[in-house]
Amino acid sequence: MTSTLSATPSGTFSIGGDLPVTRLGYGAMQITGEGIWGEPRDRAEAVAVLRRAVELGVTFFDTADSYGPNVSEEIIREALHPYAEDVVIATKAGLTRTGPAEWVPVGRPAYLKQQVELSLRKLGVDRIDLIQLHRIDPEVPVADQVGAFKELQEQGKVRHIGLSEVDVDQLKEAQRTAEIVSVQNLFNLADRSAEALLDHATAEGIAFIPWFPLATGGLVKDGGPLEGLAKEHDATPSQLALAWLLQRSPVVLPIPGTSSVAHLEDNIGAANITLTQEEMEALTKAV
Repeated sequence: MTSTLSATPSGTFSIGGDLPVTRLGYGAMQITGEGIWGEPRDRAEAVAVLRRAVELGVTFFDTADSYGPNVSEEIIREALHPYAEDVVIATKAGLTRTGPAEWVPVGRPAYLKQQVELSLRKLGVDRIDLIQLHRIDPEVPVADQVGAFKELQEQGKVRHIGLSEVDVDQLKEAQRTAEIVSVQNLFNLADRSAEALLDHATAEGIAFIPWFPLATGGLVKDGGPLEGLAKEHDATPSQLALAWLLQRSPVVLPIPGTSSVAHLEDNIGAANITLTQEEMEALTKAV
């Protein structure tokens, strides 16, 4: 593994065909308080993490209005505004908060539009690069929820539209209303329940953003497949988990999140790891 620490070796992907990002990104959920609620324990460290990520070549930052709520977007602005030309900020709307660790889907068009307007203000931008429907509200037609973002897109306030936690059928339903350029689902070495969606996204050239990418489950147990491979690559199990995601499909954009600069740097080390086909297959079959 090369000693140069940078996200750049992870390669690039062009979201929507016109928005290039470095594939190894950063998820900004953890720069808040416990239960993703309120201020982080160390706001200065959160700011330092974001700035260090940019220094290391990260250009894709994923957040949401509900992280805090509001806190994550506000810290991103504090740390990175005015944004470098190649920095892409993706955010989400569609989950409201009733307390720590509580998440309630709200997909009424008026609410979604309001939240996008607030995100524009909090992030300090005229247009959101990628707005994602955080969850489909079962009480509101999908066409109405996606249609709210489509209207904002037509007004120039949104560049691209994505979805979070959907299946292939829901993606296809949303595509009848607007172009969908990304999907964001739980996916990692230990939980591959969204594999069908990933394969579909790969075939269509849609970005697949795996959240909770570092979960490794029993793969890290003593004598497990990650332990041996980590030693061979002079790497950590987390780095191998990210490397596996990067090589699983060219549309995958992992967004490991952390509130620690040291942990960020460890994650970025995954960009320099190349797994052989045999190693990829061994990890894939290990679960």
